[in-house]
Order: sequence, then structure tokens, then C-alpha cells
Amino acid sequence: MQLFVNDLTVIDFSYLCPERGIVGESWIVDIVLDGSLNEQSMVLDFGLVKKQIKRIIDDAVDHKLAVPANHSYTVVTHDESDSSYWVDFMRPENASIHLFCPSDAFAFIDAERVTMASVMGYLRAVIKRELPVNVAGLTVELREEVIDGAFYHYTHGLKKHDGNCQRIAHGHRSRIQIALDNSRSEQLEQLWAERWRDIYLGSAEDVLELSDLQRSEAAQKCTATTHIGYGYDADQGRFELMVPRAENYVIATDSTVECIADYLAHAIANETSNDQKVTVRAYEGVGKGAIGYA
Repeated sequence: MQLFVNDLTVIDFSYLCPERGIVGESWIVDIVLDGSLNEQSMVLDFGLVKKQIKRIIDDAVDHKLAVPANHSYTVVTHDESDSSYWVDFMRPENASIHLFCPSDAFAFIDAERVTMASVMGYLRAVIKRELPVNVAGLTVELREEVIDGAFYHYTHGLKKHDGNCQRIAHGHRSRIQIALDNSRSEQLEQLWAERWRDIYLGSAEDVLELSDLQRSEAAQKCTATTHIGYGYDADQGRFELMVPRAENYVIATDSTVECIADYLAHAIANETSNDQKVTVRAYEGVGKGAIGYA
């Protein structure tokens, strides 16, 4: 007997890619459980599926940075004084990425690349450890939202958030809709989607001199010409990040989706020569976001 749950959850996370850098993603999760009926004549109660398995998935990947542990670029060092890690992703040509974060900010994937297949395998292994004995098989399917129009991948961190959004490198795959005088502008949508393709959106108040960061030996070779540094203390611990300037965009405010929508609306209004009303519908992953006006 098989039990299925579609749209169980959405995992919003980022991952390290040799070519693209830090990539924000939003993947929809479907699952199928294969097993015998229990004493309740069920494979597993839907309530437990939606609560227990969703919690396992969220704890494993959601709002984390997925690291391809077996890639040659990946160097992981444990800080013996606490539970934090240095992760150095040694991409060539001044494109390396460096982090110092609590261990819970990372999902270490035993693969050379972070892909849907490697993350599905990782999730299957994590979930199966906590399933009841009558559940013999588990299928985890990941898929992207079908987006008709422009979208971009972004990564950020929200130090003021009291949940997992405070992690400095988690992200989203997000559509964007822009209207001038209530008339949709696909040209502007494509322009900003390309401008923010695979971008790290940082807050100006979190920018630090590289010398003020707890850099690993590899990170000490970077310069302010090629890299920008961020750091802050949040409830979950100390978070630090160095990313290539070419893959970074700084805004004056926090990078909540509300602030992103407001920033985009005013930036577009400033770039538009005529006095048109600008409306921006910015998404944060799947099915949620904020609307900004200017």
C-alpha cells in the first residue's frame, strides 16, 4: 500500500555551485510512503506526515546552506572552541566563497554537487531513520515551481529574525512582477531578474572590513578588491560570510521581502524617465511575498 502527499512543504535554502556561486533555491517536496497498514488501518496518519516528516525535512535542509562535501573546492574546518565551522569553497579566479557559521547553518551533502538527486538521497536517509517499522519504502520528489515569466535566485540573511531566517546564507527562487501605471512590464522584469541572477543580497549595516572577520587561512588571501565581507551576531550565534563582489548587491535596509519590494519599486521609479506609478510584486520563494509601490 502506498500513501502520497503532494506539496508537503517548500524548502527554501541555498547551495554552493562551482560555476554559479551561492544559489538560492525553493523546491517543492512531494513524498510517497510504501508500507503495510498499522493498527489504525493506515500506512501513517496524515497528521503525522504533515507534522513529523515536514519537521524532519525542515530541520535537514530548509533555511540552510547546502554544501557539496565531496567537491574538490570544498574545505571544512571545525572550530574546536564551539560548534561552528569554517567552510571555504575555493572557486578559481577570485571567486571563492568563505563562511564561518554555527553548524546548524549547513547541510553537508555527500556528493560532488548539490542537485535535486543528491538532496533527495540525503532527505531519504534522514527521514527513513525516524519512520515506523511498518513503512518499508520512501520516495522523496523535489520539483521547481512552474513560473511563467521572470525569476531570480537570491541568497540573504536576516540577523533580526528570531527563527532560521537569521542564517546568513539561505535563499529563494523567486518570481518578480513589475507594473508601470498598472500595465505589466515584462522588459523590466527580465532586466531585474538578470541583474539579480544568482545574487547575494546584503544589508549595508552588516558589511565589515575583511580584517574584522574570523577568516580561515584560505580566506585571508582574499582582498577587498575582489571580495566583500558580512558579519553579525544573532540568537543562533556568530555568522560571517565573504563573497565575490561580482556576485553581490548591497541595499541600505534589511533584505526582508518587504524591504526588497520597496527597494525595487523606488529603484525602478528613479530609473524611469516619466512619472509613472510603479508596482512591484516580489516573491520570497513559492506563493508568498510583498508588494511595493513608488
